[in-house]
Amino acid sequence: MPESIDWPRPHPGRPRRRRRRFLVMFVVLAVIFFGARAALSYYVDVLWFESLAYGDVFWKTLTLQWGVFAGFAAATFLVVYGSFLALKRAHLPDLPSGHTIFVGGQPVTLPVEPVLRLIALGASLLIAAIAGGAMTGEWPTLALFWYAPRTTGILDPVFGKPLNFFLFSLPAWQLIAGWLLTLGVITCALAVFFILIAGGARVLAGQLSRSVTLPWRGLSITFAFLLLILAMRVYLGRFERLLNDHTIFGGVTYTDAHVTLTGMLVVSAALVLGAVIAGFNSVRVPRGRWLVAAILPAAVCYAGVQGIAWYVNNFIVKPNELVREKPYIVYNTDLTRRAYGLNLVVQREFPAETTVEAADPANNQATLQNIRLWDWHALQDTLRQIQEIRTYYDFPDIDIDRYEINGTTREVMLATRELNFDKLPDSSHNWINEKLIYTHGYGITMNPVNGFTPEGLPTLMLSNMPIQSTVQGLSVTRPEVYFGELTNTDVYVKTQQKEFNYPQGQTNNLTSYEGNGGILLGGFLRRMIIALDRDDLAKLPFSDDIGKDSRLLMRRNVHDRVLALAPFLTYDPDPYIVLGNDGRLSWMMDAFTISDSYPYSTHYRLGSDLINYMRNSVKVVVDAYDGTTTFYIFDPDDPVIAAYREIFPSLFKDASKMPAGLRRHVRYPEMLLKLQADVYGLYHMTDPEAFYNREDLWTVATEVGLSEGGQQTTEAMEPNFVLMRLPGETGEEFVEILPFTPANRNNLIGWIAGRSDGAQYGTSVVYNFPKTKLVDGPLQIEARIDQNAQLSGQLTLWNQQGSHVRRGALLVIPTGRALLYAEPIYLQAERSPMPELRLVVLALQDKLAYGPTFESAMSALFGGAVSSMSAAAVPASSERRAPGSAASPQPAADLNALIAEAAKDLADYQRLTAEGKLGEAGQKLEELKRVLDKLNTRPK
Repeated sequence: MPESIDWPRPHPGRPRRRRRRFLVMFVVLAVIFFGARAALSYYVDVLWFESLAYGDVFWKTLTLQWGVFAGFAAATFLVVYGSFLALKRAHLPDLPSGHTIFVGGQPVTLPVEPVLRLIALGASLLIAAIAGGAMTGEWPTLALFWYAPRTTGILDPVFGKPLNFFLFSLPAWQLIAGWLLTLGVITCALAVFFILIAGGARVLAGQLSRSVTLPWRGLSITFAFLLLILAMRVYLGRFERLLNDHTIFGGVTYTDAHVTLTGMLVVSAALVLGAVIAGFNSVRVPRGRWLVAAILPAAVCYAGVQGIAWYVNNFIVKPNELVREKPYIVYNTDLTRRAYGLNLVVQREFPAETTVEAADPANNQATLQNIRLWDWHALQDTLRQIQEIRTYYDFPDIDIDRYEINGTTREVMLATRELNFDKLPDSSHNWINEKLIYTHGYGITMNPVNGFTPEGLPTLMLSNMPIQSTVQGLSVTRPEVYFGELTNTDVYVKTQQKEFNYPQGQTNNLTSYEGNGGILLGGFLRRMIIALDRDDLAKLPFSDDIGKDSRLLMRRNVHDRVLALAPFLTYDPDPYIVLGNDGRLSWMMDAFTISDSYPYSTHYRLGSDLINYMRNSVKVVVDAYDGTTTFYIFDPDDPVIAAYREIFPSLFKDASKMPAGLRRHVRYPEMLLKLQADVYGLYHMTDPEAFYNREDLWTVATEVGLSEGGQQTTEAMEPNFVLMRLPGETGEEFVEILPFTPANRNNLIGWIAGRSDGAQYGTSVVYNFPKTKLVDGPLQIEARIDQNAQLSGQLTLWNQQGSHVRRGALLVIPTGRALLYAEPIYLQAERSPMPELRLVVLALQDKLAYGPTFESAMSALFGGAVSSMSAAAVPASSERRAPGSAASPQPAADLNALIAEAAKDLADYQRLTAEGKLGEAGQKLEELKRVLDKLNTRPK
């Protein structure tokens, strides 16, 4: 017999250590796998923020985010896993020692306690990660709570709390209370779970009887914790009553003030009492009925409060609602106006007279010279035909601004020519073209708002490639657009590959980037890291065109750029291009601070957000060439932006630091004016009785629009930028106006103007019309145009000749003591998307006129009232002369005779057209042309 070998027995601790090593290795590999991409992204973000000199903003944001995540994740894990361990220890005698299963017919006993502990550990980690991630998304709320200045400011009229409590403290406490409530529910669920296991074990053991009770101690403790959190939540709910919206007004009502607020305090105290009862139940012999008893005080108090509130509301408030609610309506109107900045609105009376003399054209030339006759949709379509030059260019938007032109401030329209890579031929869609060659758009166009060529096209002051200027002193020194609204891809610049600049004859003009924007690619390792992050690993590290001095331009879309830097601000969706004094192009965006917790303010919809506070506190400027992004504070009194400035002191600059060439182009934001107009329609009524009865409810005026299917629809008017002299003021200024109508009526009742220039920037004024006078609204003027026999006949005739009529937006322009209505009418061939101006319709309250040019329409409307206007006062380039002709003095008698004859022929033509006598109308049109030819060919 061979001698038996005594093999060493395995040490009982080795398998456990192996399992631990395996678990540690698995966790390490998971962290490496999932964390590597995040680490690369963080590294590239650091480089990007530092390239903009905002590295400290990145690190501060990262510190806040990870601090919030770590704090709440750790606290969640400790509470959840700690509760499990405590409950497990309390129920350990009742837990089964193991559970037998059969594998291959052989019984295998699984230990219950280690399995439960492993499951609890994994679940606790998962819950902690979810809670930490959810709270990380709310880091601005917690940061504002921590950094907000502890100033008093406005006190709410119910609790006497400062404004900062509602804007900063209350949202943070609501967030924390919600987190704690979730933990309370989870711990109670754990306690119920252990009761079920323990109860099941006793049933199996035959121990459950009348004399044997379930182990309620753990549930009693967790239930007491839950009741304390509910008490905290109810207590905070008292302050939330100031944020509630009701049918008539928002905030605390009479019933709330006299019953509900006190009742909620009683309920909160009852919940604390219930927590004491549940806690007492845990230290004596636990009984389930004591847990029911813990709920009863709060339930009884809640039912009592609801019953009393119902009685007070139905038998005390409703029979005398206006009297009872009057002081609370005053609170709501006052604080809502403050929340939206309407308390600073200046109100003035506007007579809205109807006569030609009231319009006073001779003394309102600044207004008349700048009436916008180019509808921006029509101009965009026209520019896409005459200025895109190549199919891969596009004009995504049209902007309206004011500039000094030959020493005079003129209102102009600008469009940025951006490169749309998607429009390149399919054969050109490759990595080199997308990343290295087609990197930027080129230049802008600029035209006066009422400038037209004889063919009805825009009179361009800046146009073509390279940019040509028709105005001395107006030039673009850096026309390349690397950052814009269509620049949605990353590009590499300062490479060996020349970049496409603009088409030029049979060849293309090429350029190389000369700025310092973007991330320096540097050596091979950095390029590899950037390539991994930007999903460009197959090309970037191995391209011979890219060197260590090359740069990556990322986040080139101005929307994405500002959101990455300051995601806590709300941005106007329509940035506008600005040509600075140095000839550089910059994008300007309006940024807002918003809140939904301003006390006693009514909520309104802003996009997807429901808010009750808004301030245009910041103007953001993005250089279109190098991407430099600067945030300027224009409302230092806004407590929200003051708090963010405490958090990120290097991110913001004072408005006084903005260059003068940019400062003169700031404007009242469209988004703000539209929201303020919606709020003002109701909250211009400060008298409680008028407010309660909605006696003078206003809405934004409606106009005729076109749906996507080409059908006419009615829609709210958009704000209109106007360079004008406001009634009661001495000089012209750039304002944004919007008219109002009474609710469910079409006539006008007033208009609001947001001011943009000088010391008046950011203020607004409302002009009220006499309530005893009917003033036509846009829809009524549109009806008058449709009902004009001659004009309607002309439009019908044009629509039958292989083309269609396109009507521009109807503008309502205050001039003098009257309102002037202006609507351009374009003619567009069915096979061409390029509209051309053919008629200008002008109207006063009692008179409507039209003509092929603005001047002729003015003459028809005002007659001799405009004869004294100087030639310089006539809008440029809207006069249509034959080529080569020039204006010169002519004998008055002959000239007047020809003009009279032309006017008669035009009137006959319009009359015959309206009567359907198209043949005779055509003859009159030929006679009119002959007379016009005589006028143009007279000896000068």
